Amino acid sequence: MFIRKIGIDLGTTNSLVFIPGKGIMLNEPTVVAISLTENKVLAVGQEAKEMVGKTPETIVAHRPMKDGVIADYRITEAMLRYFLDRTIGKFRVVKPEVMISVPAGITSTERRAVIEAAKHAGARAAYVVKEPILAAIGAGLRINSPSGAMIVNSGGGTTEIAVLSLGGIVSVASVRVAGNKLDTAIMDYLKRKYNVAIGERTAEDVKIAIGAALPLEGNPVVGVRGRDLAEGLPKTINVRSHEITEAIADPLAEIVRTVKAVLRETPPELAADVIENGMVLSGGTALLRNFDLLLSEATGVPARVADEALFCVAKGTGMALENLDAYKQTIVISRPL
Repeated sequence: MFIRKIGIDLGTTNSLVFIPGKGIMLNEPTVVAISLTENKVLAVGQEAKEMVGKTPETIVAHRPMKDGVIADYRITEAMLRYFLDRTIGKFRVVKPEVMISVPAGITSTERRAVIEAAKHAGARAAYVVKEPILAAIGAGLRINSPSGAMIVNSGGGTTEIAVLSLGGIVSVASVRVAGNKLDTAIMDYLKRKYNVAIGERTAEDVKIAIGAALPLEGNPVVGVRGRDLAEGLPKTINVRSHEITEAIADPLAEIVRTVKAVLRETPPELAADVIENGMVLSGGTALLRNFDLLLSEATGVPARVADEALFCVAKGTGMALENLDAYKQTIVISRPL
């Protein structure tokens, strides 16, 4: 059976591939390893992520997406080609239609870059859809109804907040603060307080293990291995959850301010719907403990984490592909390639 439609959530940290009728077929880190001497791609995804912070001078483990948009066109094209090859094979009798998620604030130039990358990677036609819409569809929100629905999609590079009604975005804001900024805040905090340097992967592991938007009961502790900046030697320190909560407070406050800004711009009738229906959180950062409670306390609007929050955008691409006619007004469609 030929695969004719593919949805791709091209994220800053992770990329997912969704095939209608089959579900999530691929979930890989958005990392590409490149040989500088041969100028070629050595590894993509999980294999490339394993190289981060461990490569010699001749190899660079590169993240081609920055803050949700393409930072390196050539490498992104190679990554898209890898995703297509992994899911439908290198020898394709029928080129697939590909739907790719893009940030709500994407420029026309950035949009064209995504379409061109998909074209050269082997797509027959490319569709680009704004991430908040896809996240809302994947979270099960009825975006085509006249009732207001609010989505907070927080991934690795950006947090996008939107109020949707009648199939379109009524008010939206995007802030380049999400999982990666939380990791950086943890790294900076441990450097300041303990004079210990840790890498991005370790910071992410600490965030997943004991991170929380509001203090956790029991204040759990985890051992963190890093490098003592004074002596230059390896060192292990014990870090408590409350410290991580303190470390990530500032970037989370910026997300809260952006959510409030969207609520202030929302028309009164839709604001009433949002208060009644609450806001839905999607994306990897939505899984941060107590993130929903933080937003609810700060805004007075009930908040809940979507089912399979990490996969909402990817699921949304598949659902939109299966119902293109119903979602056409919310989709930016390229010419057939």
